[in-house]
Amino acid sequence: MTGTFGVADAVELAVVERNGFVESRHAGSALVLSPDGEVVRTLGDVTTPILPRSSLKPFQAVAVMSTGVSLRGEDAAIATASHSGTAGHVALVRGLLGRAGIPASMLACPPEKPSDRDARERLARAGGGAERITMNCSGKHAAMLLACAANDWPLEGYLDPEHPVQRRILDVVERLTGERPAATAIDGCGAPVHALSLEALGRGVQRITTAQASSPFALYREASALTEAVRANGWVVAGPGRPDTIAIDRLGVFAKHGAEGVMVMTAPDGTTVALKVLDGSGRAAPVVALRLLAGAGALAADAVDDVVEELDLRVLGGGVRVGGIRATV
Repeated sequence: MTGTFGVADAVELAVVERNGFVESRHAGSALVLSPDGEVVRTLGDVTTPILPRSSLKPFQAVAVMSTGVSLRGEDAAIATASHSGTAGHVALVRGLLGRAGIPASMLACPPEKPSDRDARERLARAGGGAERITMNCSGKHAAMLLACAANDWPLEGYLDPEHPVQRRILDVVERLTGERPAATAIDGCGAPVHALSLEALGRGVQRITTAQASSPFALYREASALTEAVRANGWVVAGPGRPDTIAIDRLGVFAKHGAEGVMVMTAPDGTTVALKVLDGSGRAAPVVALRLLAGAGALAADAVDDVVEELDLRVLGGGVRVGGIRATV
Protein backbone atom coordinates (compact mmCIF):
# COMPACT_ATOMS: atom_id res chain seq x y z
CA MET A 1 0.00 0.00 0.00
CA THR A 2 1.22 3.50 -0.78
CA GLY A 3 2.59 5.26 2.29
CA THR A 4 2.32 8.86 3.37
CA PHE A 5 5.07 11.42 2.94
CA GLY A 6 8.19 11.26 5.09
CA VAL A 7 10.16 13.63 7.28
CA ALA A 8 12.19 14.91 4.34
CA ASP A 9 8.98 15.98 2.60
CA ALA A 10 7.56 17.96 5.54
CA VAL A 11 8.13 21.44 6.94
CA GLU A 12 7.61 22.92 10.39
CA LEU A 13 4.00 24.00 10.92
CA ALA A 14 3.88 24.70 14.66
CA VAL A 15 5.91 24.62 17.85
CA VAL A 16 5.14 23.98 21.50
CA GLU A 17 6.81 26.54 23.76
CA ARG A 18 7.40 26.35 27.51
CA ASN A 19 8.76 29.53 29.11
CA GLY A 20 10.08 30.62 25.72
CA PHE A 21 11.84 27.28 25.15
CA VAL A 22 10.73 25.26 22.12
CA GLU A 23 9.84 21.91 23.64
CA SER A 24 8.32 20.21 20.59
CA ARG A 25 7.89 20.83 16.88
CA HIS A 26 5.06 19.70 14.60
CA ALA A 27 6.05 19.16 10.96
CA GLY A 28 3.75 18.44 8.07
CA SER A 29 2.43 19.67 4.75
CA ALA A 30 -0.26 22.13 3.76
CA LEU A 31 -1.98 23.65 0.75
CA VAL A 32 -3.82 26.95 0.35
CA LEU A 33 -6.25 27.50 -2.54
CA SER A 34 -7.54 30.94 -3.53
CA PRO A 35 -11.32 31.42 -3.93
CA ASP A 36 -10.98 30.71 -7.65
CA GLY A 37 -9.05 27.48 -7.05
CA GLU A 38 -5.53 28.71 -7.70
CA VAL A 39 -2.79 27.16 -5.59
CA VAL A 40 -1.40 30.19 -3.76
CA ARG A 41 0.78 28.45 -1.20
CA THR A 42 2.23 25.02 -0.56
CA LEU A 43 4.22 23.84 2.43
CA GLY A 44 5.94 20.50 2.12
CA ASP A 45 4.68 17.68 -0.08
CA VAL A 46 1.06 18.10 -1.20
CA THR A 47 1.08 15.43 -3.92
CA THR A 48 1.83 12.22 -2.01
CA PRO A 49 -1.40 10.48 -0.86
CA ILE A 50 -2.52 10.63 2.75
CA LEU A 51 -5.53 9.12 4.48
CA PRO A 52 -8.02 11.98 5.10
CA ARG A 53 -9.74 10.09 7.90
CA SER A 54 -12.79 12.09 9.08
CA SER A 55 -11.94 14.93 6.70
CA LEU A 56 -13.49 12.59 4.13
CA LYS A 57 -16.89 12.85 5.83
CA PRO A 58 -18.13 15.81 3.75
CA PHE A 59 -17.68 13.69 0.63
CA GLN A 60 -19.45 10.74 2.24
CA ALA A 61 -22.33 12.96 3.33
CA VAL A 62 -22.73 14.54 -0.12
CA ALA A 63 -22.66 11.07 -1.68
CA VAL A 64 -25.48 9.91 0.62
CA MET A 65 -27.48 13.06 -0.14
CA SER A 66 -27.01 12.43 -3.86
CA THR A 67 -28.79 9.05 -3.57
CA GLY A 68 -32.14 10.75 -3.07
CA VAL A 69 -31.94 11.09 0.72
CA SER A 70 -33.03 14.59 1.69
CA LEU A 71 -30.80 15.88 4.49
CA ARG A 72 -30.98 19.51 5.51
CA GLY A 73 -29.99 21.56 8.53
CA GLU A 74 -28.99 19.55 11.58
CA ASP A 75 -29.68 16.26 9.78
CA ALA A 76 -27.08 17.10 7.14
CA ALA A 77 -24.61 18.33 9.75
CA ILE A 78 -24.79 15.13 11.81
CA ALA A 79 -24.06 13.11 8.65
CA THR A 80 -20.67 14.81 8.36
CA ALA A 81 -19.99 15.09 12.10
CA SER A 82 -17.32 13.74 14.38
CA HIS A 83 -19.60 14.39 17.29
CA SER A 84 -18.97 14.25 21.02
CA GLY A 85 -21.96 12.11 21.96
CA THR A 86 -24.14 14.68 23.70
CA ALA A 87 -27.85 14.02 24.10
CA GLY A 88 -28.51 16.36 21.19
CA HIS A 89 -26.17 14.43 18.92
CA VAL A 90 -27.67 11.08 19.88
CA ALA A 91 -31.19 12.42 19.26
CA LEU A 92 -30.20 13.47 15.74
CA VAL A 93 -28.73 10.06 14.97
CA ARG A 94 -31.85 8.34 16.28
CA GLY A 95 -33.91 10.68 14.13
CA LEU A 96 -32.07 9.64 10.97
CA LEU A 97 -32.48 5.97 11.74
CA GLY A 98 -36.13 6.51 12.66
CA ARG A 99 -36.96 7.85 9.22
CA ALA A 100 -36.74 4.32 7.85
CA GLY A 101 -37.39 2.39 11.06
CA ILE A 102 -33.79 1.20 11.22
CA PRO A 103 -32.81 -0.12 14.66
CA ALA A 104 -29.66 1.31 16.23
CA SER A 105 -28.33 -2.25 16.36
CA MET A 106 -27.73 -2.01 12.59
CA LEU A 107 -24.99 0.58 13.13
CA ALA A 108 -21.70 -1.13 12.34
CA CYS A 109 -19.41 1.42 13.97
CA PRO A 110 -17.73 0.20 17.17
CA PRO A 111 -19.26 1.00 20.58
CA GLU A 112 -17.73 3.98 22.36
CA LYS A 113 -18.57 6.19 25.30
CA PRO A 114 -19.29 9.87 24.58
CA SER A 115 -16.20 12.05 24.36
CA ASP A 116 -18.15 14.94 25.87
CA ARG A 117 -17.28 14.99 29.57
CA ASP A 118 -20.75 15.90 30.85
CA ALA A 119 -22.41 13.26 28.68
CA ARG A 120 -19.89 10.64 29.77
CA GLU A 121 -20.40 11.46 33.44
CA ARG A 122 -24.18 11.25 33.10
CA LEU A 123 -23.79 7.90 31.39
CA ALA A 124 -21.56 6.64 34.21
CA ARG A 125 -24.02 7.78 36.88
CA ALA A 126 -26.78 5.93 35.06
CA GLY A 127 -24.68 2.78 34.94
CA GLY A 128 -24.44 2.85 31.15
CA GLY A 129 -21.57 1.74 28.97
CA ALA A 130 -20.20 2.18 25.47
CA GLU A 131 -22.77 2.17 22.66
CA ARG A 132 -22.58 2.36 18.91
CA ILE A 133 -24.92 5.35 18.77
CA THR A 134 -22.60 7.46 20.95
CA MET A 135 -19.56 6.67 18.81
CA ASN A 136 -18.38 9.87 17.10
CA CYS A 137 -19.05 8.55 13.59
CA SER A 138 -22.57 7.27 14.24
CA GLY A 139 -24.19 10.09 12.27
CA LYS A 140 -22.24 9.15 9.15
CA HIS A 141 -23.18 5.50 9.61
CA ALA A 142 -26.86 6.34 10.15
CA ALA A 143 -26.85 8.39 6.94
CA MET A 144 -25.31 5.49 5.02
CA LEU A 145 -27.98 3.14 6.34
CA LEU A 146 -30.68 5.63 5.39
CA ALA A 147 -29.31 5.73 1.83
CA CYS A 148 -29.43 1.94 1.73
CA ALA A 149 -33.06 1.90 2.89
CA ALA A 150 -34.05 4.59 0.38
CA ASN A 151 -32.51 2.71 -2.55
CA ASP A 152 -33.43 -0.87 -1.61
CA TRP A 153 -29.78 -1.72 -0.98
CA PRO A 154 -29.05 -4.29 1.74
CA LEU A 155 -28.47 -2.86 5.20
CA GLU A 156 -26.17 -5.73 6.03
CA GLY A 157 -22.60 -5.28 4.89
CA TYR A 158 -22.99 -1.59 4.14
CA LEU A 159 -19.32 -1.00 5.04
CA ASP A 160 -18.03 -3.45 2.45
CA PRO A 161 -16.11 -1.46 -0.21
CA GLU A 162 -18.13 -3.30 -2.87
CA HIS A 163 -21.50 -2.39 -1.33
CA PRO A 164 -23.55 0.02 -3.51
CA VAL A 165 -23.40 2.85 -0.96
CA GLN A 166 -19.61 2.60 -0.75
CA ARG A 167 -19.28 2.46 -4.52
CA ARG A 168 -21.39 5.62 -4.71
CA ILE A 169 -19.11 7.32 -2.17
CA LEU A 170 -16.00 6.36 -4.12
CA ASP A 171 -17.54 7.74 -7.32
CA VAL A 172 -18.35 11.05 -5.62
CA VAL A 173 -14.85 11.27 -4.13
CA GLU A 174 -13.31 10.80 -7.57
CA ARG A 175 -15.67 13.28 -9.22
CA LEU A 176 -15.13 16.02 -6.66
CA THR A 177 -11.38 15.60 -6.19
CA GLY A 178 -10.50 14.77 -9.79
CA GLU A 179 -8.20 12.04 -8.50
CA ARG A 180 -8.44 8.27 -8.32
CA PRO A 181 -7.53 7.20 -4.77
CA ALA A 182 -4.12 5.59 -4.46
CA ALA A 183 -5.39 3.09 -1.91
CA THR A 184 -8.37 2.23 0.27
CA ALA A 185 -8.00 1.43 3.95
CA ILE A 186 -10.45 0.86 6.80
CA ASP A 187 -11.06 3.84 9.06
CA GLY A 188 -11.36 3.59 12.84
CA CYS A 189 -15.14 3.41 12.55
CA GLY A 190 -14.97 0.52 10.09
CA ALA A 191 -15.83 2.48 6.92
CA PRO A 192 -13.59 2.60 3.84
CA VAL A 193 -11.27 5.62 3.73
CA HIS A 194 -9.57 6.59 0.48
CA ALA A 195 -5.98 7.83 0.16
CA LEU A 196 -5.74 11.18 -1.63
CA SER A 197 -3.13 13.85 -2.11
CA LEU A 198 -3.57 17.03 -0.06
CA GLU A 199 -4.00 18.88 -3.34
CA ALA A 200 -6.90 16.65 -4.37
CA LEU A 201 -8.43 16.75 -0.90
CA GLY A 202 -8.28 20.55 -0.85
CA ARG A 203 -9.78 20.88 -4.32
CA GLY A 204 -12.59 18.48 -3.46
CA VAL A 205 -13.43 20.27 -0.24
CA GLN A 206 -13.39 23.60 -2.03
CA ARG A 207 -15.80 22.27 -4.65
CA ILE A 208 -18.15 21.21 -1.86
CA THR A 209 -17.88 24.41 0.14
CA THR A 210 -18.22 26.82 -2.79
CA ALA A 211 -21.01 24.94 -4.58
CA GLN A 212 -24.10 26.93 -5.47
CA ALA A 213 -27.67 26.05 -4.54
CA SER A 214 -28.67 27.17 -8.04
CA SER A 215 -26.29 24.73 -9.77
CA PRO A 216 -27.82 22.72 -12.63
CA PHE A 217 -26.10 19.67 -11.17
CA ALA A 218 -27.80 17.89 -8.27
CA LEU A 219 -24.48 16.86 -6.72
CA TYR A 220 -23.46 20.49 -6.30
CA ARG A 221 -26.87 21.53 -5.01
CA GLU A 222 -26.51 18.89 -2.30
CA ALA A 223 -22.96 20.08 -1.58
CA SER A 224 -24.29 23.61 -1.12
CA ALA A 225 -26.95 22.36 1.27
CA LEU A 226 -24.34 20.49 3.31
CA THR A 227 -22.10 23.56 3.51
CA GLU A 228 -24.98 25.73 4.66
CA ALA A 229 -25.94 23.13 7.27
CA VAL A 230 -22.42 22.92 8.70
CA ARG A 231 -22.00 26.67 8.98
CA ALA A 232 -25.39 27.06 10.65
CA ASN A 233 -24.97 24.15 13.08
CA GLY A 234 -21.41 24.17 14.34
CA TRP A 235 -22.40 22.39 17.57
CA VAL A 236 -23.53 19.36 15.58
CA VAL A 237 -20.27 18.95 13.66
CA ALA A 238 -18.17 18.44 16.79
CA GLY A 239 -19.49 19.62 20.15
CA PRO A 240 -19.11 22.11 22.99
CA GLY A 241 -15.54 23.39 23.27
CA ARG A 242 -14.31 21.40 20.27
CA PRO A 243 -12.05 23.24 17.78
CA ASP A 244 -14.23 22.66 14.69
CA THR A 245 -17.31 23.96 16.48
CA ILE A 246 -15.49 27.02 17.82
CA ALA A 247 -14.04 27.94 14.42
CA ILE A 248 -17.37 27.43 12.64
CA ASP A 249 -19.39 29.42 15.17
CA ARG A 250 -16.93 32.29 15.61
CA LEU A 251 -15.58 32.74 12.10
CA GLY A 252 -18.17 31.22 9.76
CA VAL A 253 -15.67 28.81 8.27
CA PHE A 254 -16.35 25.27 7.13
CA ALA A 255 -14.05 23.12 9.27
CA LYS A 256 -13.57 19.36 9.42
CA HIS A 257 -10.71 17.69 11.19
CA GLY A 258 -9.55 14.17 10.60
CA ALA A 259 -7.65 11.82 12.88
CA GLU A 260 -3.87 11.68 12.62
CA GLY A 261 -3.45 15.43 12.21
CA VAL A 262 -5.60 16.13 9.14
CA MET A 263 -7.61 19.33 8.77
CA VAL A 264 -9.61 20.97 6.00
CA MET A 265 -11.04 24.46 6.35
CA THR A 266 -12.74 26.91 3.99
CA ALA A 267 -13.21 30.60 4.76
CA PRO A 268 -16.46 32.38 3.84
CA ASP A 269 -14.82 33.78 0.68
CA GLY A 270 -13.89 30.27 -0.53
CA THR A 271 -10.19 30.27 0.37
CA THR A 272 -9.42 26.70 1.37
CA VAL A 273 -6.71 24.98 3.39
CA ALA A 274 -5.87 21.29 3.59
CA LEU A 275 -3.11 20.08 5.87
CA LYS A 276 -1.56 17.01 7.45
CA VAL A 277 0.60 17.03 10.59
CA LEU A 278 3.24 14.39 10.07
CA ASP A 279 3.35 13.02 13.61
CA GLY A 280 -0.42 12.46 13.64
CA SER A 281 -1.11 14.90 16.46
CA GLY A 282 -4.23 16.98 15.92
CA ARG A 283 -3.53 19.57 18.60
CA ALA A 284 -1.80 22.04 16.28
CA ALA A 285 -3.89 21.50 13.15
CA PRO A 286 -6.71 24.01 13.88
CA VAL A 287 -4.39 26.91 14.70
CA VAL A 288 -2.22 26.18 11.65
CA ALA A 289 -5.27 26.17 9.37
CA LEU A 290 -6.57 29.41 10.87
CA ARG A 291 -3.21 31.15 10.55
CA LEU A 292 -2.89 30.04 6.92
CA LEU A 293 -6.33 31.48 6.13
CA ALA A 294 -5.43 34.72 7.92
CA GLY A 295 -2.13 34.87 6.05
CA ALA A 296 -4.03 34.54 2.78
CA GLY A 297 -6.22 37.50 3.77
CA ALA A 298 -9.34 35.33 4.05
CA LEU A 299 -9.82 35.87 7.80
CA ALA A 300 -9.10 38.93 9.94
CA ALA A 301 -5.96 38.40 12.01
CA ASP A 302 -7.48 39.88 15.17
CA ALA A 303 -10.54 37.65 14.87
CA VAL A 304 -8.26 34.63 14.50
CA ASP A 305 -6.31 35.76 17.57
CA ASP A 306 -9.53 35.73 19.60
CA VAL A 307 -10.47 32.26 18.39
CA VAL A 308 -6.99 30.88 19.06
CA GLU A 309 -7.36 32.02 22.67
CA GLU A 310 -10.66 30.17 22.88
CA LEU A 311 -9.04 26.99 21.54
CA ASP A 312 -7.05 26.87 24.79
CA LEU A 313 -3.66 25.89 23.43
CA ARG A 314 -2.00 26.77 26.72
CA VAL A 315 1.03 24.99 28.13
CA LEU A 316 0.82 24.88 31.92
CA GLY A 317 3.46 24.77 34.61
CA GLY A 318 2.17 24.21 38.13
CA GLY A 319 -1.31 25.14 36.97
CA VAL A 320 -0.12 28.48 35.56
CA ARG A 321 0.19 29.33 31.86
CA VAL A 322 3.86 29.26 30.87
CA GLY A 323 3.59 28.84 27.12
CA GLY A 324 1.45 27.51 24.31
CA ILE A 325 1.13 25.89 20.91
CA ARG A 326 2.02 28.41 18.21
CA ALA A 327 1.73 28.12 14.42
CA THR A 328 4.96 29.00 12.60
CA VAL A 329 3.54 29.24 9.10
